[in-house]
Amino acid sequence: MAKLEISKENCKSCGYCIKYCPKSVLEIGTGINKKGYQYVVVKNQEACIGCKLCATVCPDAAIEIYK
Repeated sequence: MAKLEISKENCKSCGYCIKYCPKSVLEIGTGINKKGYQYVVVKNQEACIGCKLCATVCPDAAIEIYK
């Protein structure tokens, strides 16, 4: 199973990762980072297939995928 890590301080909540995830693994969380953005969180880690689309489309390189 792939492990997904999000750098909450780099996330600007653009939503690209959520839009392009084929398994709906991510969502906008309720926490706020130091820049004032609600950051993306993992809602369903078990569904992640490790395709890395979320990390590829992230303009801030805030997502890392480990297999």
